[in-house]
Amino acid sequence: MISALHCDSPLGQLTLAEEDGALIGLWIQGQKYFPEELKALWQRTPTLTLAEQWLNRYFAGEQPEMAALPVSPRGTGFQRQVWAMLRAIPYGEVTTYAAIAAQIAQSRGIPHMSAQAVGNAVGHNPISILIPCHRVVGSNGQLTGYAGGLERKQWLLDWERQNMYFR
Repeated sequence: MISALHCDSPLGQLTLAEEDGALIGLWIQGQKYFPEELKALWQRTPTLTLAEQWLNRYFAGEQPEMAALPVSPRGTGFQRQVWAMLRAIPYGEVTTYAAIAAQIAQSRGIPHMSAQAVGNAVGHNPISILIPCHRVVGSNGQLTGYAGGLERKQWLLDWERQNMYFR
């Protein structure tokens, strides 16, 4: 059974969802691709409480361990591969869609992978902030696409640089 919980953040209200003891979603209010069926499933669980505590620590300027939370994002094998790579991007740092595409191509032994395909997978990340899709930028360093809105992406990057990266 899926359980969901609202919590407040500096970015607005967040919705967290879990199933079978693993986080399956974290959405910012108004974000694209929010599953409407979650609107009626409010129930606090130990996993959701743990996720809320992780977020509170993150927004307090700490660097909580991502591995401390069980996650089980729903997606294709390719999407899950991309999302796993996102979790390896350190706090306060960024990478590009093209760099992720190149890593995937190399891991698969193929000459090229589409940065657009990577961008599509990044954009459908169901566990924003915790799986840090906000840390992916265009090849020229410019902010591109973010399901929660570019202003929130910029806010998250600025927050991490101010509070985490330069300690």
